[in-house]
Amino acid sequence: MVFGTIADTLTRGVENVTDTLSGAFLEPVIRLGVTGLARSGKTVFITSLVANLLDRGRMPQLMAEAEGRILAAYLQPQPDDTVPRFDYEAHLGDLTARDPHWPESTRAVSELRLSLKVRPTGLLSGLSGPRTIHLDIVDYPGEWLLDLGLMERSYAEWTADTLDRMQRRPGSDDYLALAERTDPTVDFVETDARTLAAEFTRALNAARDAGFSDCTPGRFLLPGELAGSPVLTFAPLPAPGSAPRKSLWREMERRYEAYKREVVKPFFRDHFSRIDRQVVLVDALGAIHSGPAAVEDLRRTMADILGAYRPGGNAFLTQFFTGRRVEKILFAATKADHLHHTQHPRLTAIMEALTRDARDRARFAGAETQAMSIASIRATTEQTLPHGGRDLDCVRGTLLETGKQAAFHPGELPEDPAHLLGPARDGARTWLDRDYSVMRFAPARLTLKPGEGPPHIRLDRAAQFLIGDRL
Repeated sequence: MVFGTIADTLTRGVENVTDTLSGAFLEPVIRLGVTGLARSGKTVFITSLVANLLDRGRMPQLMAEAEGRILAAYLQPQPDDTVPRFDYEAHLGDLTARDPHWPESTRAVSELRLSLKVRPTGLLSGLSGPRTIHLDIVDYPGEWLLDLGLMERSYAEWTADTLDRMQRRPGSDDYLALAERTDPTVDFVETDARTLAAEFTRALNAARDAGFSDCTPGRFLLPGELAGSPVLTFAPLPAPGSAPRKSLWREMERRYEAYKREVVKPFFRDHFSRIDRQVVLVDALGAIHSGPAAVEDLRRTMADILGAYRPGGNAFLTQFFTGRRVEKILFAATKADHLHHTQHPRLTAIMEALTRDARDRARFAGAETQAMSIASIRATTEQTLPHGGRDLDCVRGTLLETGKQAAFHPGELPEDPAHLLGPARDGARTWLDRDYSVMRFAPARLTLKPGEGPPHIRLDRAAQFLIGDRL
């Protein structure tokens, strides 16, 4: 086991040195990881980012474009032949159709390479011609990112924390009752394990549907080809004083360790450990709408997410001895178009407060972080309407459920994020002084001029933070 770990480390070191040499002396490569939790809009983000880098008329805050130094952008075959290609063309077709609709959400790892031909600045501009910079975008489900935290935890630690969290989540009562009446010291029976795993999976899905964020293990929600396998047939149980060999507890523990070894570790080795820039998309408005418990769960999840990273600078020797490190992390609150622009600074402040613990840890390790509110594709327009003797700043769009146009005022976000995070930390069950609503809008029909990508909110600023320094 030790020799295998050493071999993995040395192999990654050689791969990272090769990548570093290629980037320094040939064509630089930026590996951008894109992830987020359920319904945060990962697929839409990547589709709009690529479309707006190919046609940059709406990217004034990307400095290389503003300075006229991006000469061309084009898609190329990705370097990883065993990873599915992100289906950019199909997703863009969904968003630009006569009757547009949101594309299917992320269910597995995919990748896309966008190459940019850029004219250098400064002294290099007179010594060399344009250079090519490759942007490799790696898309993966946020639920898989959260699984990385399991690598440092035993089955007993995971099961105690999971059962504790389930006490505060809707939809968990049936599983908690089943776990309470299950004796973990009895002989293992496969049908019992399947019943427990199925009920636990139902509880995880109910928590996610209710707006909760940390729903691990992630493959229980997105099993793919692993559906029904032993590595997905375990569940948390109250810890016994001792458990004999061949007991239910011992087999659950063995399968949990197999999940870490056979599922989580390969994902880290093959994909996550090679990322050097990362954006984490968050549906903060959805969590606020779901209530204080969902907001506190999101805050804890953001702190846990950073534990999966090895943030810091990508110095040459650092890459050789410890592997590639994440240099920049963007925490982006999506769906900013669901609010009038006057509330965007408040949403950004809430996002900064939610990710404060995570960002402080990243900065301490040497990574650069930023919080931002964005809309990958703008689905609404703004409108001010009279109501009750005063003007309300609203957004208007097509409702996803009915297809009808409607103007909507979601409520005023507080200027001080503590007015949300305080009750959430204290265990409040509801917001006492106000209510926050969320509507689901369909994408607006697009009419794009030549040279323009889809309309967005601050996608150019997000791109500048993530890759601008490398252009």
